[in-house]
Amino acid sequence: MTERLLIMRHGQAAPGQPDTARELTREGCQEVRHIAAWLSGRDDLDLARLRLVASPYARAHQTAELVAEGLAIARPQRDIETLEIITPDDPPDTVLDWLLEQGDERPVLIVSHMPLVGALTGLLVDGRADGGPTFPTGAIAELTTDIPAAGCARLARFTAPADIAD
Repeated sequence: MTERLLIMRHGQAAPGQPDTARELTREGCQEVRHIAAWLSGRDDLDLARLRLVASPYARAHQTAELVAEGLAIARPQRDIETLEIITPDDPPDTVLDWLLEQGDERPVLIVSHMPLVGALTGLLVDGRADGGPTFPTGAIAELTTDIPAAGCARLARFTAPADIAD
């Protein structure tokens, strides 16, 4: 069975330190709400079963909460999973190992950071972590795969908030 995997970069975040505590700007919240509204209108995604997984960084969790809110699929404090291995500089092969361990057939939305989201997408699609796309903030890569392994996925769609008509 072909699985759907969505990889999303968090919305625009304010500068600051520590990096883990940076929060979304007003513009970042708007772009995430825009993407969530677009996703909610899609009939080709199994949104009722979508599994939300976010980096422990504040801006990624805020993004996941806004997506959950926009899709009306989760109660953010209870239904968003935190995954410690999807911070900006984590190795994408560790994420692949995690994906392979999951027995769940639900579609997954991973909310993380550059450079990890680009490297993970490149590894899944091309088998190379150094050739993945650059994600604008709030962008989503939609992949289909029979097995989440290096070079085994197909990039079905790449969408940034700016690509969606109001």
